[in-house]
Amino acid sequence: MDYDFIVAGGGLVGSSIAYGLARQKCRVAVLDGGDRSFRASRGNFGLVWVQGKGWDYAPYARWTGEAADLWPEFAQTLCNETGTGIDYQRSGGMHFCLDEQEWGSRVQEMETIRQHTGGSFEYEMLDHDQLKKQIPQISDAVLGASYSPRDGHVNPLYLLQALQQGMNCHGVKYFPNQNIDKIEAKQGGFFAHASQGIVAAGAIILCAGLGNRRLGEMLDMDIPVLVDRGQIMITERLQPFLDLPTLHVRQTAEGTVQIGDSHEDVGLDDGTSPSVLQKIAHRAVTMFPFLARVKLVRAWGALRVLTPDHKPIYQQSKTCPGAFTVTCHSGVTLAAMHAGPVARWIAGNQDAELIRQFGIDRFNVSQN
Repeated sequence: MDYDFIVAGGGLVGSSIAYGLARQKCRVAVLDGGDRSFRASRGNFGLVWVQGKGWDYAPYARWTGEAADLWPEFAQTLCNETGTGIDYQRSGGMHFCLDEQEWGSRVQEMETIRQHTGGSFEYEMLDHDQLKKQIPQISDAVLGASYSPRDGHVNPLYLLQALQQGMNCHGVKYFPNQNIDKIEAKQGGFFAHASQGIVAAGAIILCAGLGNRRLGEMLDMDIPVLVDRGQIMITERLQPFLDLPTLHVRQTAEGTVQIGDSHEDVGLDDGTSPSVLQKIAHRAVTMFPFLARVKLVRAWGALRVLTPDHKPIYQQSKTCPGAFTVTCHSGVTLAAMHAGPVARWIAGNQDAELIRQFGIDRFNVSQN
């Protein structure tokens, strides 16, 4: 075989997996799509986020917490190997609550996560006066916020660039514009028929986001993938006013303000709509009234990759051993986990006790 592993998809998920495999001295080929492919990385908010995740599924609360704890070493290693800064900061993060109902729901969710993690999850509920001391620009309309010191943020485009440079440092062969038409499992390996030829490897990992359903069918895996459009706006550069990320508003290292967190079921339409952008802007201005006077630079839409329960899927095909899928929407938060424990599990060098909690069987989907 030409390679030990084929990674189908070169976004944040595929690049993290490929980078992690290559650091274990595996021979890896990444088959990536073209410029017109639907890429979740384009709509990523850049959050390394723990709070709020897993309140309804204890393994996910533990999984995201462990991922966030791996991030400082992961970021340092990546920067040292590539020389590329990714603007990672573990500054803590906040989720604003605008009314009593949001506050009550948030308290319940945060306490549930703390219980799921045996008390290791740290958080505070800040009332308006406490919040105002930390962020003077906050509006009186904000009742308070949840805060966790384990949260952080990163520039997702710099992260993707660094991962691709890291792949190159470790000998990964990257093939762009390679849409996979067929995958065959035979002769003890896998043969991916792509746009510009056939690539063979001993194993294959599907990290193609929305394309995983189609590719999974070729390997006896019924991968449930849902589409969720998110729209994002970017302002002009401003003086620093927000030194930690929030779920709806984030100031980047360059000074621009990123505004988002919309969710739409619109099929394969990655465009924008004035009504949704207006709703996003209204919430941001409600939180920070001065934003009504700043200039918007650009706006765009992107399609997120979701599973039915919004948790990741890590699965090896039961009838085609050596074929795996990694399907998730938290490509930034879980990047350190994908480059570390998940890549080691795929290579046979990591215990799968917690990873098994994210198999396809939890959806009661029949695997032939």
